[in-house]
Amino acid sequence: MRKLTYFIACSLDGFIGDEHGDASAMLRFLDEEYLDFLKTEFPETLPTHSRVPLGAGDLENKRFDTVLQGRGSYELALKEGITSPYAHLREYVASRTLGASRDPNVEIIDDDLVGRVRRLKAEDGGLGIFLCGGSQVAGALLDEIDELVIKTYPIVYGKGMPMFATGLDIQEFGLDAVRRFGNGALVRTYHRKR
Repeated sequence: MRKLTYFIACSLDGFIGDEHGDASAMLRFLDEEYLDFLKTEFPETLPTHSRVPLGAGDLENKRFDTVLQGRGSYELALKEGITSPYAHLREYVASRTLGASRDPNVEIIDDDLVGRVRRLKAEDGGLGIFLCGGSQVAGALLDEIDELVIKTYPIVYGKGMPMFATGLDIQEFGLDAVRRFGNGALVRTYHRKR
């Protein structure tokens, strides 16, 4: 069974962006030490268009071969004219409103998201599924998430988009690792307690 990992950036107060989903305030923490960590541990989480400029163009996927993101996350790339932001992975976008995909590498999941994710998890293969973002998608898939990798940046939004949509039952995860960075960022890894 392949793992679904919610790999997400958030503020100290648990927001993945402001009330409109804008997370650009977190970009200042992408310093050399932090980027080296991403390139070493999670190279496939770097968008395709930024891999070469960041020196990660030839790095192989280590943990994931598939990415799933919500419409809002995907639209950030579309606004920049990028129709396949993770072309080095199999790409899925959860959306009931986008319609047909603009790119042959991107499949739109417009119905039965949980069922589709369960089928992806049941596939053979050694690499997992990277849940890239989207509060609503993460909330809808909470019961399917096997691992959380939370990149916490030392800022407070005060209000904004939470990591998970509201109205969820309490779920418990166990802490596996914490990595600290000189810029004040933390990366915490948790496994689901079943």
